[in-house]
Amino acid sequence: MSWFKREDGGNSNGPEGNGPGSNGPGGPEPPDDGERRVRTEGLWTKCPSCRTVIFNAELEANLNVCPKCQHHFKIGARQRLELLLEPGYQLVDGNLRSTDPLNFTDVKPYKQRLRKAQEETGLNDAIINAVGRLGPHEVVLSAMEYAFIGGSMGAVVGETIARAVDRSRMERKPLIIVAASGGARMMEGVVSLMQLAKISTALAQLDDARVPYICVLTDPTTGGVTASFAMLGDLNIAEPGALIGFAGPRVIEQTIRQKLPEGFQRSEFLLEKGFLDAVVHRRDLKSYLTRALEFMRA
Repeated sequence: MSWFKREDGGNSNGPEGNGPGSNGPGGPEPPDDGERRVRTEGLWTKCPSCRTVIFNAELEANLNVCPKCQHHFKIGARQRLELLLEPGYQLVDGNLRSTDPLNFTDVKPYKQRLRKAQEETGLNDAIINAVGRLGPHEVVLSAMEYAFIGGSMGAVVGETIARAVDRSRMERKPLIIVAASGGARMMEGVVSLMQLAKISTALAQLDDARVPYICVLTDPTTGGVTASFAMLGDLNIAEPGALIGFAGPRVIEQTIRQKLPEGFQRSEFLLEKGFLDAVVHRRDLKSYLTRALEFMRA
């Protein structure tokens, strides 16, 4: 059966390898490496929790949640709007753009970082405001975009959220903020820190007006965002496994010189300690919010 063996990567049907599909005279040229390789880039995703390789179409159909271990992948602000609001919602307050008040440069200029983030996400900054319906309820929804410089909160993010709070108060529509952020934007210095006080003050006015405010904390919600509006909701809920805290766990361990408990700063741990009101699976989030707003309206 030596005549059946493939030599030099060609297909041979004779001892000389000159048949159809061979590399010899009369046969077609062998495909190059690029043609032989099956192109699978972008078709599969490996779950960082259980290491299962998931077909992307299956992952998207499951709301970007691992079907095996229920790990919640990060999703963008636009996907949040599609997930929670009924079709026909209206985007608002989207005309603000960050400047560079400090002319800041670290590894690269801040202006360059902004341009790159705007090109990659199609957003002016790390926030989207929308007005629409969540089930039967008219709501104001503000969703943060982690892909835009880590969802960091600068002047534009702070102003956009403050406008969402004011709109909610004046129109008496419940406010929902979906938080996903690494904290205040250091490139804007004290300007970014001022947003914490501005948003917190606006939320106090919203509370005085007795308009409901619900915050949904997703992975990750840290730094100045956690220290301000993310923990001020009438109802604070989180997705499973979300990292929620102020300083990172490594910084805390180095400061207190102690090993932190298992699952520290994860949403389940914070629920157990009373920092959260509920941990809700992504597939149940819309129905949970609808029921919560029914209760608050009553």
